[in-house]
Amino acid sequence: MNDWIDLRSDTVTQPCAAMRDAMAGARVGDDVYGDDPTVNALQEYAAELFGYEAALFAPSGTQTNLIALLAHCGRGDEYLVGQEAHTFRYEGGGAAVLGSIQPQPITNQADGSLALADIAAQIKPRDFHFARTRLLALENTIGGRVLPREYVAAATALAHERGLATHLDGARVCNAAVKSGLSLREAVAGFDTVSVCLSKGLGAPVGSVLCGPREFIEEGKRWRKMLGGGMRQSGGLAAAGLYALRHNVQRLAEDHDNAAFLAAELSAIPGLAVSTPQTNIFYVDVPAEHCAPLAEALAAERIRVSMAPRLRLVTHLDVHREQLRQVAAVFAHYFKN
Repeated sequence: MNDWIDLRSDTVTQPCAAMRDAMAGARVGDDVYGDDPTVNALQEYAAELFGYEAALFAPSGTQTNLIALLAHCGRGDEYLVGQEAHTFRYEGGGAAVLGSIQPQPITNQADGSLALADIAAQIKPRDFHFARTRLLALENTIGGRVLPREYVAAATALAHERGLATHLDGARVCNAAVKSGLSLREAVAGFDTVSVCLSKGLGAPVGSVLCGPREFIEEGKRWRKMLGGGMRQSGGLAAAGLYALRHNVQRLAEDHDNAAFLAAELSAIPGLAVSTPQTNIFYVDVPAEHCAPLAEALAAERIRVSMAPRLRLVTHLDVHREQLRQVAAVFAHYFKN
């Protein structure tokens, strides 16, 4: 058992005993041949849950996002994306490197959205001087912020009216759905495709699913194979994903409550500016001169963070309220001295 309190990310979660039992007992087959019954069950369940014709299981969210971009866009095409978006900033430039797809970044608004006027302004004319604008890619949640349902409807409608496809990086879309009180189908409405991470707040050890039209997913299988994501007897991993979707969606509300608790405790400490969390992610502005010694003080109490002047803290299923009281106490003691 890991006795560290790890607030770096919700990717650090460990499979619970019941999830491990599901993994150990999973029926398996060769998924590249389409023969793994547990992978097939996960894909069918995810497609039904999110309201799509089909789904594809892949090792990571970076890969499901890249598969989507490669299937939506061709060489010399572009996609519209936020400056803060994971697909633009944190996925190694894969669309450009491997797909010759040009990103057109747009400044995110304070709530994480892309202004509709900015989206419209960046759709290129049908002229051979320009890259062909093919896709609008949004992210929900983004930096822990939930895109309003009305905004998503307006943005995806605009894209479709202008002939663009729509993709959602829904790494934490289950958090968005739970926070908004929406069904998972309602949370992804308007998007032609969606990537959903199983390995963040949902607690699976690895994997994401890409959902979309059946023909699109068949094209996605080709890209997955090309990217090295065609796994063989991967039913054990898929079983974890199935358990996560069946048992760990609504419990995300606990993570949201814990983030709100810790944020409130830290905001009471003089000298700290703390954002108000909507879901399980929030930020603390730490004076630069305190970053290194504060990191040492936290590590001495077996608390892990990714220290930075703009410190991101993330709650998840392996962090409990009493542990967060300990975290708040260490912060308070440090800044008292």
